[in-house]
Amino acid sequence: MTIRHVVTWKLASTDAAERAEQAAAVKAKLEALVGVVPEIERLEVGVNVLPGNFDLVLISDFADLDAVARYQVHPAHEAVAAYIRSVVDGRSAVDFEV
Repeated sequence: MTIRHVVTWKLASTDAAERAEQAAAVKAKLEALVGVVPEIERLEVGVNVLPGNFDLVLISDFADLDAVARYQVHPAHEAVAAYIRSVVDGRSAVDFEV
């Protein structure tokens, strides 16, 4: 059973240049987790291109729920999550079997 972990974020900043910089930083930091966090089987990050939507999406796959749990407490993931929490205003997530 593969678990697909999907997270979306809304950035807090109202300044367009700052939002673009933060979105690029979040994308780079998340993508850098591949190869560092062994539980990640697949990871994709998208930056929104249309106004009014959430700003970023993470789509990642894990072998099972235990792998998701290990990913969430991995020190590298926790460091990225701390940065993300510092720049976002909203978050939603869905985890489902694929």
